[in-house]
Amino acid sequence: METQTASADRYAVVGNPVAHSLSPQIHRAFAEQSHQLVDYSAIELAPGDFERQLRELQEQGLKGVNVTIPFKRQAWEICDQRSPRADDAGAVNTLVFTEDGNIAGDNTDGVGLTRDLLNNHRALIGHRKILILGAGGAVRGVLAPLLALKPDNLTLANRTLEKAEILAEDFRHCGDFQVCGFNDLGRDKFDLIINATAAGLDNEVPPIPEDVLGINSICYDMMYDIHAPTAFVNWAQRCGASRAIDGLGMLVEQAAESFFIWRGVRVDTAEVIAALRP
Repeated sequence: METQTASADRYAVVGNPVAHSLSPQIHRAFAEQSHQLVDYSAIELAPGDFERQLRELQEQGLKGVNVTIPFKRQAWEICDQRSPRADDAGAVNTLVFTEDGNIAGDNTDGVGLTRDLLNNHRALIGHRKILILGAGGAVRGVLAPLLALKPDNLTLANRTLEKAEILAEDFRHCGDFQVCGFNDLGRDKFDLIINATAAGLDNEVPPIPEDVLGINSICYDMMYDIHAPTAFVNWAQRCGASRAIDGLGMLVEQAAESFFIWRGVRVDTAEVIAALRP
């Protein structure tokens, strides 16, 4: 009698570009660790026709996808159901294709950041002074979870003040925080400084003064590079930060939350993060 082999449930990360993504490696590690039968790949989608391409993947039998740049907002727009954290963020990075043909969306970026800081690095957020650099989509995904941890003070600084003010208005229901331009920084020192700008893509650092660093300040870059320190990490180390951390742990933690949404299984992220470093 022949033994039938169960087929793997299919998932993917979609974006443009996406070939560089570590997500397939991460989710394969999760599947192996938890003995889940999962096939996870990277699929590049063409700009301009996101929904049609996504529906095709759904029709092909995929169970869900992670969504990365530049499609997170479009993913939010096409969802039939969205989690509260996805609605807060105004963007979706995790989609579930339900059995009734609907699409459910969630955003795991905020929980990825906070778990990396709290669990992997033992950094404190509650009752601390926090500075966030940037006011784009990356900030929208993490602002509500950070405010929920009750920092004493949270300041959001951006090159364009008007953009920060719009974001502040959108998130007033989540808690009180201040906004300012980069030029207004320097009067206060912060316990935790989070770089959520895209400056690192050009190997640059936001134009902020060293005076924002105190004796025990921690600097965290939401970007990562497994081969070398990011520009912001280099800046923080040069300026005397007590610790300078990149966003690799955030990437793994947000992926772990997606894996839990799809599979109902919690995984050990520490061993996966360690394995990704050369």
